[in-house]
Amino acid sequence: MPALTRRLISLFFGLWLYGFSMAMMISAGLGLDPWDVFHQGVAERVSMSFGVITAITGVVVLLLWIPLRQRPGFGTIANVVVIAIAVDTSLAFLPDFDSMPVRIFMLVAGILLNGLASVLYIGAGMGPGPRDGLMTGFVASTGLSVRLVRTTIEIVVLATGWLLGGTVGVGTVLYALGIGPTIQLLIKVLPHSMTAAVTGERESREAQMLGATG
Repeated sequence: MPALTRRLISLFFGLWLYGFSMAMMISAGLGLDPWDVFHQGVAERVSMSFGVITAITGVVVLLLWIPLRQRPGFGTIANVVVIAIAVDTSLAFLPDFDSMPVRIFMLVAGILLNGLASVLYIGAGMGPGPRDGLMTGFVASTGLSVRLVRTTIEIVVLATGWLLGGTVGVGTVLYALGIGPTIQLLIKVLPHSMTAAVTGERESREAQMLGATG
């Protein structure tokens, strides 16, 4: 299979899986990751679907790239469009779950699939998502560490989403603790051709941090 075709498949399948994993966590109703708490909080206040709010937020975040001198790739634009469609489509057929064991299963499976989706679409190497680009842009422009910038952004987003009515719960904590190790494990077990760009992105962020603080 040609390399470009393989990368496009990895990108689009990863983005679609990402949207589906978001829908699983929403259906579980046990707490979302910070950005999805924000998306859900906004969706509670306006007559728009979760996916549309996700897309609008992505566009707004991309506008913030301009003063940060970040450049989007094809994958960046695809991220905005495909995830929005995937999450709305998935929410349309996923039922509301009353059984707590089923809800826990949906939450855990959603986090695991979210990690796999992240490896697939980042591994395509066709541009970061809007929110990741915002983080790396702030790191490069401020000289602050990746950890501090990411934590600050996610705390602000989480708090805003919670105040708007987004769901914060055990799933929020589990996602925060579990998504990093999940991605790290997948990087080790999946073929290098699928994960090289993920490793490169991580090294790029570390280099930006060191270069900005050195």
